[in-house]
Amino acid sequence: MNIKLVLNMLGKIFTLEALFMILPLIVALYYRESYLNIFSILFVIGILLVLGLAANFIDNRDMVFGVKEGFAVVTFSWLGMSFFGGLPFVINGQIPSLIDAFFEMASGFTTTGASILTDVESLSQSMLFWRSFSHFIGGMGILVFALAVLPKDVRGTVNVMKAEVPGPSFGKLVSKLDITAKILYKIYVAMTLVLILVLIIAGMSPFDSMIHAFGAAGTGGFSNKAASVGYYNSALIDYILGIGMIVFGINFNLYYMILIGRARDVFHSEELKVYLFIIIGAVALICFNLRDLYGSFSELLRHVFFTVSSIITTTGYATVDFDLWHPFSRTILLMLMFIGSCAGSTAGGLKVSRIVILVKSAINEVRKAIQPRRVFLITETEKKLPGNIIRSTQNYFFIYMLVFATFLLAVSFDANNFLTAFSSVAATLNNIGPGMSAVGPTGNFAFYRPFVKIMLTIAMIVGRLEIIPILVLFMPSTWKKRT
Repeated sequence: MNIKLVLNMLGKIFTLEALFMILPLIVALYYRESYLNIFSILFVIGILLVLGLAANFIDNRDMVFGVKEGFAVVTFSWLGMSFFGGLPFVINGQIPSLIDAFFEMASGFTTTGASILTDVESLSQSMLFWRSFSHFIGGMGILVFALAVLPKDVRGTVNVMKAEVPGPSFGKLVSKLDITAKILYKIYVAMTLVLILVLIIAGMSPFDSMIHAFGAAGTGGFSNKAASVGYYNSALIDYILGIGMIVFGINFNLYYMILIGRARDVFHSEELKVYLFIIIGAVALICFNLRDLYGSFSELLRHVFFTVSSIITTTGYATVDFDLWHPFSRTILLMLMFIGSCAGSTAGGLKVSRIVILVKSAINEVRKAIQPRRVFLITETEKKLPGNIIRSTQNYFFIYMLVFATFLLAVSFDANNFLTAFSSVAATLNNIGPGMSAVGPTGNFAFYRPFVKIMLTIAMIVGRLEIIPILVLFMPSTWKKRT
């Protein structure tokens, strides 16, 4: 492990976070907030700049990222940004507890959207902006942004991007990684700006449109309203955000294909077809199950479509309390929490591509039992999948279940019922936000004791980084010096 290289890169990340915090500072000045609010932001910016400056003086001549360095930088970046990102809340007293502030900002950066706040509307405008802007930062990835804008004086950065970009496999759009990162972020920023503009046209204030566009783009789900999107009671806004969440749940590589004139390849994407099929199927089944719950079909379709979009993209916005729905409908939503959206998107969950591989692997095992001498291939979009991708997907699922069970045991000591405990872990590990029962769309995570909040905070980061980078740091061989 090249610790000097890791510290040097962390310094760059903290410098970027300081620059990001200039935006909430501008918001605080615009709304003429208290001197304490302004000081809290300036103080943390100062700490981050000092850490960044100090890291630049670290002598590091071997600027080559290995796999271990990539995993370490990604993990400590997310932990560090969440910790320092929460400090302004503690300093200005809007979230007095350091653990609660760490939880809230880890939820923001990991685009989870789970909250410990019982009165979100009591926060200042600058803090509301900062907590939602963290969704936008974390959506495409902190390190992906760093690779797009920082000087290219480090080799082997592909190992950093592999550790942060979700999905069973990683592929560059073009030969140079920094150009790939720039392309992804240009698409991401452009789509977010369009969503902000459309929401303003639909009737949202510019500030509210930014808050909710950041949440939809990063599939995070923080709102500045206690009733979430339901506050606006607008079918147009519901459909705009519902479609927006689905759009950001699609693999961003497909958008690049459209830009370079290969739209036909997009329509051949098996993962995209399955993703849209799951959404349509879930909406149809829930609408049928809840057909007598709402006054009209249009109202039923509106709320069901929005909720399905919010859950499968692991965003977590709400227009109704789906915890009051029929158990059949809630079961479907619980399944969607685990499935998630497409690989290479801003969403969480297992990812549709992994689900497809696991289902095909299971079917092949049944076929082999009937015809043991026959060779069955697993394909994706009419291409044979390499054996290592299939094995890594199966291994990932097994590790995922072990990690889920571990967090569930820890949380169950402090939960009032099994559904609360189970959905708390599902909501945090899959980066969804709201769960069910006590942590449903009208509840929050404030009632948990500090130890459980720490565990759920770790679950959010573990889920966002897809487990492996975190586990690697616990391996003794990771910290051995290179020979």
